[in-house]
Amino acid sequence: MKKLQILGTGCPKCKKLAELTEQAAQKLGIEYQLEKVTDINEIMKFGVMMTPALAVDGQVKVTGKVPSVDEIAKLIA
Repeated sequence: MKKLQILGTGCPKCKKLAELTEQAAQKLGIEYQLEKVTDINEIMKFGVMMTPALAVDGQVKVTGKVPSVDEIAKLIA
């Protein structure tokens, strides 16, 4: 099972990234667990300076932007 984490304080872009990440995971048909990391100290532990960010299995894959569903699918596949 993939662990997908949305790193962000709950801004509109963060919500959009969470939405698109779920769509991408469902499109791939993979088992996943989506976690929203909103605590700034936890986000800093990932070394992320710009939100939103997406981490897959603990590794940050994208920061500071909201990629398309297809781009996200490639990152989590």
